[in-house]
Amino acid sequence: MQKGVDGMGAVRRGSRLAWMGATALAAATAAVVACTAGTASASATASAGSVIAIGAANTVSASVSTPAAYTPPAGILSEGSSGAGVKSVQRRLAALKYDPGSIDGHFGANTEDAVWAFQEINHLKVTGVINAATKRALVHPRTYRANDPRQDATRVEVNQALEVLVLYKKGKISLISHVSTGGGYWYNCGGDSECQAITPNGNYTTTVFMPGWVTVPLGAMYNPVFFISTVYAIHGDTFVPVYPDSHGCVRVPMYIANFFHNLVSTPGTEVFVYGKAQWMK
Repeated sequence: MQKGVDGMGAVRRGSRLAWMGATALAAATAAVVACTAGTASASATASAGSVIAIGAANTVSASVSTPAAYTPPAGILSEGSSGAGVKSVQRRLAALKYDPGSIDGHFGANTEDAVWAFQEINHLKVTGVINAATKRALVHPRTYRANDPRQDATRVEVNQALEVLVLYKKGKISLISHVSTGGGYWYNCGGDSECQAITPNGNYTTTVFMPGWVTVPLGAMYNPVFFISTVYAIHGDTFVPVYPDSHGCVRVPMYIANFFHNLVSTPGTEVFVYGKAQWMK
């Protein structure tokens, strides 16, 4: 089993677990629980009955403090750049709740992940490069709009249309992260079974956190926070590309996974997954 491959539940031909078929979900849950028995208790259950329609309209503005005026640095910045200009961008991203890692003036992978998330939210081409369009957006950033006004003030939203995760604390955005969700491909998931890599839209609740690398039948994941029993999780991965690529989990960058579990309750934090995945467009 390789790190960098999540081992989550998937959609079997004829039973579409993505829409929470009870039989398929029970089977997938049993398989993973059997693998992880003794590691953690999954006494809490996910809410699988209230599925949000794909492509649901965004209706509520996120509460983010209006950022101070910002003057972007000169030149084009990208991974490998360094200096005061990079530090300026890192501070701006952090103020807007995109975590770039250390504010150290070095444009590394963590800063690039934050730039990806910022570009996704601002409907820019996702390049990871601080170019002219991205600089303009840093001066006048978009405000992310929540999906549903009835959601809890403290919650996680996963928008598959944008490939972002947004964490709300007391009604205010606390973190925005780039993610990679289910890639839509079919793969052999044991014996003669074929599974489709789909992250199911719906309203859920975190169930359990398992620290470190957790091995399941199809691979390994880092610091998973499960939100459907012990089947689907938000977890760290060494490969979180700009496109959907997971087996069905929500991958986040490793440095985000190092602290994400401290920002949510397990069990108990609501997780909302919605939006049409990029491969479905």
